[in-house]
Formats: sequence, structure tokens, C-alpha cells
Amino acid sequence: MEIWKVSTRPEIVYEDKDFLIIHKPWGLIVHPRNKNDKSYSVAQWFVENYPHSKNVGDLERPGIVHRLDRETSGLMILAKTPKSFDYFKKLFQDRKIKKTYVALVSGKVADKDGVITAPLGRIGVKRTIRIVGKKLLDSKEATTEYRVLKRLKNFTLLEVRPLTGRTHQIRVHLKSIGHPVMCDRVYGGKNMVCPPGLDRLFLHAQKLEFTAPSGRSMVVETDLPEKLQNFLNSVE
Repeated sequence: MEIWKVSTRPEIVYEDKDFLIIHKPWGLIVHPRNKNDKSYSVAQWFVENYPHSKNVGDLERPGIVHRLDRETSGLMILAKTPKSFDYFKKLFQDRKIKKTYVALVSGKVADKDGVITAPLGRIGVKRTIRIVGKKLLDSKEATTEYRVLKRLKNFTLLEVRPLTGRTHQIRVHLKSIGHPVMCDRVYGGKNMVCPPGLDRLFLHAQKLEFTAPSGRSMVVETDLPEKLQNFLNSVE
């Protein structure tokens, strides 16, 4: 059983009267999986710090208009008002928010850039995702763009853009081309070994580009977490 130790809380990167953008640390869940899940979450943090927004959106996940995996760090938007909640949900639905991730993957990616188009499906109650095959509970189209930022000795640093928002999309798609995200204990396969100095999934939601409810065009970007940057520095 994996034990998660979350030593930090979300960091506010941007805030106005309508919404805020946080940096979610690795290991922090966005909302509880069920009523029995007592893990600290982004949803709990939001209610503690913005009690007047506790009824915005879904009562079990107030303010949350999109999600990041527990294993993924990076930028998230939280809505403070019902109007901004509906606004951002529609932006995501219409694919009008550009999301950019940084991922370190196993092996050397040959092509300078590429597009992965492969529908994803859910298997069983654990919500494990895979490329569509037999015995799937659902099936949804999914498209991911990637670009090589740097090739290292045994790894490749990628800029990744999911054009759709499926659960675990980036992780499954990168595995499908033979280059799983480093330290992916779910999709990395039996041969995935975390190298010394890296003990977390190397996937970070680095940038968001969108038009705010006020009509202002925004580009919000964050640096790699120190642990990921230190590992990169050690293998260059």
C-alpha cells in the first residue's frame, strides 16, 4: 500500500473576485474519492479558505472545474462564484482552455513532435484507463500533442498538450507510444524503476491559457517543482 505524505498546501498563483489559480502539490488529491475517504484535499482547503464559496458547483467538490491526478503537480483553476463556475465549465467543455504539461518519459522519443489520437476506456471500479479494447465500461475520444524539449541519456523531456480532458490521458497516451512517464507506478509497466533522486511521477501542469470571465486574455505559468528541477539538473 502506497503512503502519501503531503507536506505542503496549495499555493495561490493568481486570484480575483471570480476565481483563483493554485499550484497543487504532488500527493494532494483534488477531492475525496468517496464518503469514507478522509484524505486532505483541494476541495477541503478551498472550503476552509473560501467558506462563502462552499456551495459553488458540486457540494462534494466545491469550486472545482477541472482536475489533476494526485500524482501530478501544477496549475488548477477554482471558481469562487456560480457564474464563474458555469463559465469555466463551458470553456473546458468547448476546449477553449489551452493546457500545457511538462513530462519526463522513459527512453528517447525519436520524433521531434507528434499527435497521439487513441480513444480511452475505463476498466473496473479502480478507474484504471487503457487504450480501447475488450471489457471496457466506456469509451471516449482522446487526443494529445507533444513536442521534444530535450533528449537526455535515458530519458526525454516533453512538452505535452492534451486537446481533450480524459482521466489519465497523458499517462496512457505516452505509454501507448512506448515512452511512459517516469515513476508512473500505474501505467509504467513492470520494468518501470524510479531512478535515484526521483520518487514521484514526473508530470507537471505548467501553463494555462484562456480568456477570463472579465474578458481578459490570460497566460499563467509556473516553474517546475524544486524536486523535479533538481533531478533534471542531476542528469543533464
